[in-house]
Amino acid sequence: MKRKMYIAIAISIILAIALCVFIGLYIDEKKKNQIAYKNQYMENLTLTYEEINIYLEKGTDYEKHYNMILSDMGTARSMVFLINDYSSYRQNIINELHYCFVMYPRQMSERLEEISKAVEDITENLDKGYEDAEKIVDSIDKKGF
Repeated sequence: MKRKMYIAIAISIILAIALCVFIGLYIDEKKKNQIAYKNQYMENLTLTYEEINIYLEKGTDYEKHYNMILSDMGTARSMVFLINDYSSYRQNIINELHYCFVMYPRQMSERLEEISKAVEDITENLDKGYEDAEKIVDSIDKKGF
């Protein structure tokens, strides 16, 4: 009986150590995923403002560039919701900006220079970019096109 108890205690200790190792591995992997999400988010925002700038320089093939902007903004919108340490304010601004691109293309096409600057500021981790993006979203006539 005493021997079985020692074996049970030894197995319990081994299982507790294994549990701690797996918890540590989980936390480490979670941090790596958060870094990957942030990198993907910033990369897509960078692609967004680069695409806007390409269109503004060339001034041709608006639909192609607008679809690329929509695609990049959509991916950034998806990524921002996966980042745990971003505030709901930031998430909502990116979501609303993407929504405006989808629902109000005529109005957004008139504000591409402002949007480019705001998105560039966001990629440089400036809060001013989010504030500018919020002003752009607020300036959109939600009853129009």
